[in-house]
Amino acid sequence: MSFDMPGMGGPGEGPGTVTEEPRRRRGVLLPTIIVLALLVGAFVIFTGYYTDWLWYDSIGKTSVFTTSIATRVVMFLVFGVVMGVAVGLSMWIAWRTRPTFRGMTPEQASLERYRVAVEPYRRRFTILAAIAVGFVAGLTAAGEWGTYLLWRNATPFGINDPQFGMDLSFFTFTLPFVRFLISFGFAVILISIVAVIVIQYLYGGLRLQPKGDRASAAAQAQLSVLIGLFILLKAVSYWFDRFALDTQSQQLVAGFTGLKYTDVYAVLPALNILTAVSVLVSVLFFINAFRRHWAIPVIGAGLLIVTSLVVGTIYPMIVQQFQVRPSELVREQPYLERNINATRAAYDIADSEVKDYPGTVSPPTAEVLNASAGTLNAIRLLDPAVVSPTFNQLQQIRGYYSFNSKLDIDRYDLETGRRGTVIAVREINLAGIPDGQRNWTNDRTVYTHGFGVVAAYDNTALTNGQPDFFESDIPSTGQLKVEQPRVYFGEFSPQYSIVGAPEGTPPVELDYPDDNSPTGQTTNTYTGKGGVPMGSLFGRVLFATKFQDVNILLSDLVNPESRILYDRDPLTRVEKIAPWLTLDQDPYPIVADGRIKWIVDGYTLSNEYPYSSRVSISEATSDSVSTRSLPSSLLPRDQANYVRNSVKAVVDAYDGTVTLYAWDAKDPVLQTWMKAFPGIVQPLSEMPNEVMQHVRYPQDLFKIQRAILSRYHVTDPTTFYNASDVWIVPNDPTVSPAQVFQPPYYLTLQMPGTSKPAFSLTTTFAPQRRQTLAAFMAVNSEPGENYGRMEVLQLPSNTTIPGPQQVQNLFESDPSVSSQLSLLRRGGSEVDLGNLLSLPFNGGLLYVEPVFIRATTDGYPLLRKVLVGYGQNVAMENTLDVALAKVLGSSPDSTAEGTPGQNVPDQGTGTPTPTPTPSPSAPATTGDPSQDLAIAIAAAQAAYDAGQQALARGDWVAYGQAQEDLKAALDAIAVAENTLSGGQTLPTPTPEATQAEGTAA
Repeated sequence: MSFDMPGMGGPGEGPGTVTEEPRRRRGVLLPTIIVLALLVGAFVIFTGYYTDWLWYDSIGKTSVFTTSIATRVVMFLVFGVVMGVAVGLSMWIAWRTRPTFRGMTPEQASLERYRVAVEPYRRRFTILAAIAVGFVAGLTAAGEWGTYLLWRNATPFGINDPQFGMDLSFFTFTLPFVRFLISFGFAVILISIVAVIVIQYLYGGLRLQPKGDRASAAAQAQLSVLIGLFILLKAVSYWFDRFALDTQSQQLVAGFTGLKYTDVYAVLPALNILTAVSVLVSVLFFINAFRRHWAIPVIGAGLLIVTSLVVGTIYPMIVQQFQVRPSELVREQPYLERNINATRAAYDIADSEVKDYPGTVSPPTAEVLNASAGTLNAIRLLDPAVVSPTFNQLQQIRGYYSFNSKLDIDRYDLETGRRGTVIAVREINLAGIPDGQRNWTNDRTVYTHGFGVVAAYDNTALTNGQPDFFESDIPSTGQLKVEQPRVYFGEFSPQYSIVGAPEGTPPVELDYPDDNSPTGQTTNTYTGKGGVPMGSLFGRVLFATKFQDVNILLSDLVNPESRILYDRDPLTRVEKIAPWLTLDQDPYPIVADGRIKWIVDGYTLSNEYPYSSRVSISEATSDSVSTRSLPSSLLPRDQANYVRNSVKAVVDAYDGTVTLYAWDAKDPVLQTWMKAFPGIVQPLSEMPNEVMQHVRYPQDLFKIQRAILSRYHVTDPTTFYNASDVWIVPNDPTVSPAQVFQPPYYLTLQMPGTSKPAFSLTTTFAPQRRQTLAAFMAVNSEPGENYGRMEVLQLPSNTTIPGPQQVQNLFESDPSVSSQLSLLRRGGSEVDLGNLLSLPFNGGLLYVEPVFIRATTDGYPLLRKVLVGYGQNVAMENTLDVALAKVLGSSPDSTAEGTPGQNVPDQGTGTPTPTPTPSPSAPATTGDPSQDLAIAIAAAQAAYDAGQQALARGDWVAYGQAQEDLKAALDAIAVAENTLSGGQTLPTPTPEATQAEGTAA
């Protein structure tokens, strides 16, 4: 009998056998975990790329994905392999040529321990080091895929640089990629030199102790070749640095870019000399690889350094100090002209018309009023940056709907003619769902889309201050005829939604609340072509992994017909399709062909346009109502010196279709990108006419152009150099503190000298360090032959036309206005000042500012007052027409508010003849209170009728006189009634009380 005790081996088993199996298992477990982790990581990476490909496939733009990925992969492999092979080969040569015998000095004795420790892992270390540097280099090169595509598909500008006579495409497309190649070459050589020095020192090829030779012959030869290559590459760099001077920012004057006198006559010759010296020195180092006498190449390197110091630094300083500075303007005048001309061309402002504008104010004549009717009848009163809470309060319908905080301006051809419009999309807002109803089903499959648009006239409001809507409610009713009101793709769409179902399946997607439905709501099933099909098991796994949401895999609401909608914001969709575009940050909705669409303006930028001044994109486009982030990934810098609005993108709000149209097909940058991504941008001729009608001049481009025009409206080099006529963009006086730019405003405007109004984008300029007005600028925003026509009305420098901040001060300091505002700001209400609009009128500027009142607690802005300023006259009235009549009917040069009706033209003949100030025509009295009352009532009715007729023909002066007559008649009525009642005081009606409950504009 035998017993096998625990821990004892059986026959033939040694005592170590017991622990062999656990060791083997532990040895398998770790590699298994590593393999599984790698598989999971690989699947996650695969999921990211594959779902992106599916997204592009869903909108028919897979070529963008494949081109960008293929280019990055090729760049990664080519440059990564070059770096890895170069460094690895240098390390291998250094090891192969190591000394076979090393004297046992104390230095070598201490290094022997490291050699012994490193030698077993030397090959692996060399391979890993080469792979590591190659990987980093590949990633860096892959980030330059846009630079490569621009070089590969470069399109000529047809304009030659004035210094070198080369087409601008060389500087814009070719030179950036050449400079990248040079910097990459420097990196390869420097890393190789460092690797060679380390290995040669470790194996005794280089020695620090003075005993014997400090370097072996092989080490000297290898380092000589590498240093020679470095200096030869430096010669190439010097040569191309000549061309880089064309785009170099200088300190001659603010914003100057390009070559100066010193660059042409000192720096360029110096670079030519340094190029030749560098080639010579590199040859000396190549020779040293064979002769191994360091004295001559070291002397040559020293000569290069001295030459660089003397010729490249000291000599240009001497030229600048003794030739240029004493007569800088004379020397630099040709180069200032180059800078001015190039900058105006690069920002497309060369054709801007700068006209002298008198800047004087005087009482308008009948002819002036009639000629200005296109402006006066279309003054915008609703501020899109203020009335969003009002839209939400009146048209939100339910808390899970919402409007953007800044609404949009457009124009529509309606039954009453073309009308300016404030428009907003009613989008889904998951944050508005009550907390008790927030769950995965509701968030992802029920609340999937918004519904409809809301639009109001921009120049009228109801007498209670509410917007005058002409498209509203759910389902949508109004004049826009929206056939497909559902908004699955918008600015506030959820991160992702799962939509669609087999035919006959009960719909679950909430459409809108409906009191007539048994369930209290109408539901819908998405039938569009937007989104990615994902009903299969593989599709569920893919998107459950992408969004890290296991409910996608488990939910019964995901069916074979399901589609997943993601990347739904219009800006995101356009940016993914055209990553080479920089996008305007204000996509705006339109209704065209019965569908809701988004229009996004796309810009092509460059930072390498010769002689053109640079501008900070974020600074130029940020103002009191919007703040811009940095440009897209292909232009990571916040600087540019060339911009074009080359593309108009249209995104369908129902199916997410994105269509790009070549708005500026002549732009060489756009043509270059179209070669790189063929078929992505469509010709402008394919844009539907209904979409074309709503195209407008983009705000961000206009902001950049006005920032440039503040300096480059000056075309005379002497004036430009003296900076005596520099403008600034005024700060917005309606925000406190006024430390941000006033935004430009879309207005329907009739510019001086034109026969009809046009939808325009406008801004003002102030003189540097002053608050008066320097100029008014407007750009035509109506598609057609005049689109983009930029007019600048320049005021005389000796005038004191008030600018926006001074006008706001006039408003606030006027005793009547100030007392009214103080009263309005008391008793549980708040005053919101709307945008301060500047309008050219009668040789001067007319200012209009809507005043909104809201309750302090949970209130929303209502248009209650309108501020108008003309010259020194200001008025705040309940309606725009009354305020206009008040300020236009008196002398605008008076220091106090004048009497309405002063200097009114003869309305009968239309001849502009000054007349004395009329007094209100009080009704005649007979002494009989009953007869006086009847006469006064008849006079009041006649005055009211006269005022309405004056309004109908746009005669503001006559309207003001009629209002005064009406007031006199009402006073007479009050007197007569008081007499009849035996002296009892009766309330006196106001002119505003007689107005109908129509519009307040």
